[in-house]
Amino acid sequence: MAETVLSAAIGFALVLLSAALLMTVLRIIRGPTLPDRVLGLDMLVAIAIGFIAVIAIKTGFNLYIDIAIALGLVGFLATVAFARFILARGLAPEQSAVAASTKKTPPKRGKAAPAARRKRRGAR
Repeated sequence: MAETVLSAAIGFALVLLSAALLMTVLRIIRGPTLPDRVLGLDMLVAIAIGFIAVIAIKTGFNLYIDIAIALGLVGFLATVAFARFILARGLAPEQSAVAASTKKTPPKRGKAAPAARRKRRGAR
């Protein structure tokens, strides 16, 4: 009885993990931004850890749990590296578009320019 319940739970878990894997791959492909893709890759690592854990339960081979822990550590480091890369690149594309639309235009040459210069110099 317990073995059939465990077998059914393992099959159900594998089906759910497969569906999650498919949806995550779609999110990585569709994007639309780089942070979405990085989040998708982090989710792939979590799903892979889930697969490894289910296989470890199914086979009874405990070394798989150690492999899952190592994969979790590597996945965390990869996510941190991608986050630092995104921060080093600057603004995300949608944020840079908003920043470009709200950017102030420089004053035109004429009477307003000397007043603006005086204001920047500290109003001498």
